[in-house]
Amino acid sequence: MNLNKIQGSLAYVFRNRELLERALTHSSYANERATADNERLEFLGDAVLELAVSALLLERYPEAREGQLSRLRSRLVNTEALARVARDLGLGKILRLGVGEEQTGGRDRTSVLADAAEAVLGAVFLDAGFARARKVAVAWMEAPLERLADGDGVDLRWKNSRSQLQECIQRDRHQTPTYRVIGREGPAHEPVFTVEVLAGSDVLGTGTGRNKREASHDAAAKALESLDVLR
Repeated sequence: MNLNKIQGSLAYVFRNRELLERALTHSSYANERATADNERLEFLGDAVLELAVSALLLERYPEAREGQLSRLRSRLVNTEALARVARDLGLGKILRLGVGEEQTGGRDRTSVLADAAEAVLGAVFLDAGFARARKVAVAWMEAPLERLADGDGVDLRWKNSRSQLQECIQRDRHQTPTYRVIGREGPAHEPVFTVEVLAGSDVLGTGTGRNKREASHDAAAKALESLDVLR
């Protein structure tokens, strides 16, 4: 089994490659070959993912209430979402499946892929600990969280400075704020972006962050603070 591509996608090289092999071993294959399957790693990965995402949401949205955080987490961590992660990683192509599971389309079955993604995360946890596993989980959640924060069917006004600023500017100026990147510093693996938010040609605020999303939200928050001062 060639594991180099998946390790590249994870940005992590396993010290114990057998853990990754086990994470990619479906029970149907294990039953045919009398070897260990990925179900125990899936169980562990599920717990690691829930903790990592919970910590991420608490950090990103300090004003959110428990129920709001729970609903958002359920949108991020579910079978469909995890299967999408697995497809992005290319797990379906390298899963070890039994003959019957292979013949009935298991390589692209949503539940099989979601379980494999959790198992891979569990394997990372056993190989390198929670800090590394959390980093992998956060990387998986960045794009889905970005979509939700941009209004993908979820009202995030309670925690989204961009949404709050947009309401304010549309109400007071009948304009929609725009964002532009004006700087990027630091090494490639740890960049710092600088973004400014504008209403027309007026710069309302400037923010920084580890990615464009964080920087834009910081800029919106600074703009809201400035508008409060000006009132």
